[in-house]
Amino acid sequence: MAVLDPITPGGIEAVSFSGRFGLHRLRRVRLSQRVAIATLVLVTLLALLAPTLAPHDPTLPAGMPLQPPSGAFPFGTDSVGRDELSQVLYGIQSTWFSALAVIACGAVVGGTVGLIAGAAPGWLDNLLMRITDIFLSLPAPLLAIPVVAALGPSLDHTLIAVAVLWWPYYARLVRAEVRALSVLPHFDAARLAKTSRFRRLVRYLLPGAIPVTIVAASLDIGNLIVVLAGLSFLGLGAQPPSPELGSLTANGLPYLLTNWWVPIIPGLAVFALSLIGNLTGDTIRDMVDR
Repeated sequence: MAVLDPITPGGIEAVSFSGRFGLHRLRRVRLSQRVAIATLVLVTLLALLAPTLAPHDPTLPAGMPLQPPSGAFPFGTDSVGRDELSQVLYGIQSTWFSALAVIACGAVVGGTVGLIAGAAPGWLDNLLMRITDIFLSLPAPLLAIPVVAALGPSLDHTLIAVAVLWWPYYARLVRAEVRALSVLPHFDAARLAKTSRFRRLVRYLLPGAIPVTIVAASLDIGNLIVVLAGLSFLGLGAQPPSPELGSLTANGLPYLLTNWWVPIIPGLAVFALSLIGNLTGDTIRDMVDR
């Protein structure tokens, strides 16, 4: 929960987000937390630089089919001779940024709904929360399957289907935080000072909801990576030859016992991304809670 400054002659000022979550906090984190943050930065750079780092075009054959890992092909080649390393790099880019995009949409939409519900009159709060409850009662991964099937299998349709169902958790979280902030004496003083409802909402409630939203979003990365990879594994993501980690794993399953690197290496990449997301989420939570 955000901390508010005492009332000053100039009015009530919320502690800045940078003050609560600023860079100076990084100097006090443990070595393991520094490693987690560095790993997050490394994965993001790896995803950004995938087109530069990939030695071959991931959609075209680069050598003989099913070559084992070697100096020329560190991750081997797939059943048509495409370079596995290039495919995994592009797959990391697709999966990582897709997860971040869905989380950003969910946090913005859900945070807006929660912010309005937490500060709104009772009837509007009840209406928004009942709509939120309807979406919360629906299992997002399972409901995304018929939505994507109706729209047509593609990465864009998968992201739309998941994003539409991913905001309710953030709405509940932000609403609870706004409710807690709105009963503090500092907020009552702002109300008595006859500041506008919009100013109280944006200036005194929103900053307090940002840290908890970022923590929830960081903890959500690993879960969403698994969900997107699972939908791609079922054939609902990007269609071949577009490289995506879930589809690469699914297409390589027939070669599991004979050419293990074809399905195993993309699967390990999904595991690594999910693990990095979870560790980073724990690190950010610990930093904010300190």
